[in-house]
Amino acid sequence: MAALIEFETERLRLRQWIKSDREPFARLNADPRVMEFFPSILDRAASDAMLDRLQTLINERGWGFWAVESKQDNQFIGFVGLHIPSADLPFSPCVEIGWRLAFDYWGKGYATEAAQAALKVGFNRLELPEIVSFTAINNHRSSAVMERLGMNREIETFEHPSLPVGHFLKEHCLYRLSREKWRSSNSSGRDNS
Repeated sequence: MAALIEFETERLRLRQWIKSDREPFARLNADPRVMEFFPSILDRAASDAMLDRLQTLINERGWGFWAVESKQDNQFIGFVGLHIPSADLPFSPCVEIGWRLAFDYWGKGYATEAAQAALKVGFNRLELPEIVSFTAINNHRSSAVMERLGMNREIETFEHPSLPVGHFLKEHCLYRLSREKWRSSNSSGRDNS
């Protein structure tokens, strides 16, 4: 078991998953608005299995897709973090940054705030040379977060190998951010927090 990395931002805690996250995580995964750019909503069993995998990966590595909790009311609001994709992507091996927040917490800057802190962990503590992010080409909300993070969109798109040919989400866009570019654009990027 690796040393567990947990951290806070001004408004959020990024932490390991706990039992009380299961119910709100299941509601989030069953919400068609949240899951619009995923192949389907998740039933409770699939949501619980996903939570178990995310929890196990953090236990093994010390990092992953962390549960995100609002410091104002201690409520679970979703996940944000770093992940090694299991799909055989054209740019693998890689570490991606990703997020999924409950609909009630959209439009408040939480995804960007938490993702900026996750990038700091990825580049400073884990010393990753690059972090990528990707989404279906029509997912403009997630693309906007990637751009706010300073990530650069690749010109060429790619077909996600986990989706069947002809699926409306098959075509994806890829964003990249190198440690050097991140550090040069973040004057506080060199500290070790």
